[in-house]
Amino acid sequence: MNFTRFEHLNLACKDIAASQKFYQTLFPDWYVRAEGVYNGSRWLHFGNDQFYLTLNDYSEQNRVSQPYESIGINHVGFVIKDGEGMQKLLENAGIEYYTLTAPETKHRIYVNDPDGNEIELVEYQPDYALR
Repeated sequence: MNFTRFEHLNLACKDIAASQKFYQTLFPDWYVRAEGVYNGSRWLHFGNDQFYLTLNDYSEQNRVSQPYESIGINHVGFVIKDGEGMQKLLENAGIEYYTLTAPETKHRIYVNDPDGNEIELVEYQPDYALR
């Protein structure tokens, strides 16, 4: 098998600063790994040493696909350590979320970023072995 790890997601953003602020709220330890301008549009790599989001300025564009209504990615999942802490953080930041349950998870929290991309924040049960 040649796969070693999942490295990044590339996102088109209506407001790159708002997207960076949103993800910085969720993941306070993330930082700008690289940034620049390509074809007149700003971009940045925002994440940690293992994973990052490429945020691209597409302020003149409109969203064309809707999660769960058309072909494409419906949501992106991030494993977190403290679901209760995340819920408090979201509440304090005024970020709307909803939760679902599953036997293998302690917390499943769903939020939408400023561009309508759904993010799942999941804390697994301590005895659940990630496969």
